[in-house]
Amino acid sequence: MAKVGYERVQEIEDPELATKRSRKLYKAKGYSEAWIEKRMRGIAIRDELTEEWKDRGIQKQVEYAILTAEISQATFGMTPAEYKKYKSLKRENLRDHYTDLELIFSMLGEASTTEITRNKNAQGFIENKDAANRGGKIAGDARKNLEIESGKKVSTTNNYLTESEKSKKIK
Repeated sequence: MAKVGYERVQEIEDPELATKRSRKLYKAKGYSEAWIEKRMRGIAIRDELTEEWKDRGIQKQVEYAILTAEISQATFGMTPAEYKKYKSLKRENLRDHYTDLELIFSMLGEASTTEITRNKNAQGFIENKDAANRGGKIAGDARKNLEIESGKKVSTTNNYLTESEKSKKIK
């Protein structure tokens, strides 16, 4: 436990160490480099958004949860809780079970929300909720267009690793 504590202190002093540790853990679980790269970028986009919200008066955990649910609902047609149920997840991190496209559309919704929040100078919960809905709608519209053009749903009940990634891990 002392070693783990020491490592966490080091990560506080140098956050890049935490990023490297996360990448290593995802790799050990069998995720592809491409998926890991998207996941890490998604984390950075999410951090940027939550910092923006914090600077604009969002303070309560419940407010962050509601705003996140707004983006998810507008992007995927499901709140995070509904999405976890859809994927039959219990305590697992939902985003760790997203496919590449789910990660991309999640990032688009959050990056769009960040841009709208900044450009509209959203302040307080109500204005940020409107920005979250608008940002999520941009991603949701893009998702729907892709589904029409590809003939395939973006949201999937598949979890964790795709069959192709699982087979790569075995080889």
